[in-house]
This record gives sequence, C-alpha cells and structure tokens, in this order.
Amino acid sequence: MEAQDSFSPPPKRDVAAAMLNGGRLKCPACGEGKMFASFLKVNQSCHSCGEELYHHRADDAPPYFTIFIVGHVVVALCLAVEMAFFPPLWLHLALWLPLTVIMSLAMLPPIKGSLVGLQWALRMHGFDLKSNVDDADDPDPTYHSVTQA
Repeated sequence: MEAQDSFSPPPKRDVAAAMLNGGRLKCPACGEGKMFASFLKVNQSCHSCGEELYHHRADDAPPYFTIFIVGHVVVALCLAVEMAFFPPLWLHLALWLPLTVIMSLAMLPPIKGSLVGLQWALRMHGFDLKSNVDDADDPDPTYHSVTQA
C-alpha cells in the first residue's frame, strides 16, 4: 500500500479582493475592520475578524509607487499647462507643489493597504500559518543583525 500524502495546499485567496479591501483601508481578510491604527501604522490585528496584520513588510514600496504615479500625473499636467497657457513660474509653483503634496499624502494609505492585501493574499512574510517564521510570536518584530560566533 502506498502512503497517502497528507499535505494539501492551503486554499487560494482572492488577490484582487484582498487588494481592493486594502485599498479601501479595510482588513484584506474580512473587508470590515480598519487596517490602520493611524496614518500609515498598520493595526496589529483586525478588530473584526482577528486576522493578524503585523506580518506585513510594505517597507519602501508604497512611497515608490506613490512617487511613480504622482510624478507621471503631475509632470503630464505641468507640461500640458505649460504648452497651452505659458504661465509664469510662480503660478507653476503655486499649482504643482500643493497638488504634488496633497496627491502624495492622499495616495499613500490606499497604496500601502493594497500592498498589505497583496502580501496577505499571497501568504507572504508570515501570513501563512504553516510558514516557518522566526518572528511569528513577536507582534512587533525588528530586524536583528547577524552575530558572529
């Protein structure tokens, strides 16, 4: 008799739904609880379903994507206005600097939420219960340097 394989892969998570929930600043698992405790600080866990969220490692990706998107929008608008109206430099500064800051601050939380949702859906960085993560019991993990013996 052959031994049966008891390993079965975990059920797939809906990546699009998780990213949309994260973009709405909600828990990627249930879509109900708030993802953020403050502007960009992710809650330790969802208050609605209890899903642990501290595993995320969004790091520099949200600012990178924000700069990429805002830069393309603002530069395109700036060039279009310049070619159409030839406004003075002070008007460019008065228009584009506040627009850039406002767009960046408005887009950072939804982008970070979407990336945390993506990580949850793909079971990255400890979001998989079967993963062998060293910091699984630590709700506030920090990076430790490698020590030499």
